Amino acid sequence: MSEPAVNPDLLIDLPHFVGVLGGGRMGAGIAHAFLIKGADVLVVERDDVSAEAARERVESAALKSIERGGVDANFEELVSRLTVSTDYDDFAGRKLVVEAVPEDWDLKVTALRGIEERLGEGDFIASNTSSLSVNGLARELKRPENFLGLHFFNPVPASTLIEVVLGERTSPGLAVAAKSWVEALGKTAVVVNDAPGFASSRLGVAIALEAMRMVEEGVASAEDIDAAMVLGYKHPTGPLKTTDIVGLDVRLGIAEYLHSTLGERFAPPQILKDKVARGELGRKTGKGFFDWPS
Repeated sequence: MSEPAVNPDLLIDLPHFVGVLGGGRMGAGIAHAFLIKGADVLVVERDDVSAEAARERVESAALKSIERGGVDANFEELVSRLTVSTDYDDFAGRKLVVEAVPEDWDLKVTALRGIEERLGEGDFIASNTSSLSVNGLARELKRPENFLGLHFFNPVPASTLIEVVLGERTSPGLAVAAKSWVEALGKTAVVVNDAPGFASSRLGVAIALEAMRMVEEGVASAEDIDAAMVLGYKHPTGPLKTTDIVGLDVRLGIAEYLHSTLGERFAPPQILKDKVARGELGRKTGKGFFDWPS
């Protein structure tokens, strides 16, 4: 196993120059997390329209953080450290780049290779994948020792958890540094070795799929199933409402991957496939297992 090109002792502080590929809900949240902790953040999107939408998401989140008193900062100074671009070449010079594109294997591989081409030997890449194999993605890169998973949770500003996913070839220095980065963001790191679904997605999806089957079988309503988990097991949000927040399409993609790797217990229920086919994707479309007023 090769070591990182720089002394691991120098990696403990939060990287000052951070890049994020993808400025959707998750990518914007990740950019916001680093921005409010003092980093200079670059978000790269696929086109000008998407880039402008990403800027608006990050700036809106930053303004809300200031207004709620969660961040003691001047808005103009804060957003002056935000750059939005459509050019991968702008990643050059970033110490850490977090990939936050949709959960599609080919898309992830293409994105990660494009990032790596622009970075130096002492720079690092993290994937925000929620279920895809970190080892498999690492095998597509020239410097797998400089790569790991940083699985942020939605919504990023409110979530206190980041899953640090270590690949077989992740440098020990990077593993230590990543945990310290998470703590510097004011969040808690859960460190896991790469496995299908990691820890969080595997457990969360297992509960959610069973809840869906219960709705499908007429055992109880979505409202009552969620209430049972919230009141009986102290879950902050029930598994079906959580599915709506995450996105039914996202949950379906994860379930299909876990089904292919871990077997029949992760087979997606028909109710989930039908809702996705109808465009009922949860909060982002206004309807999932619950109705979401605009």
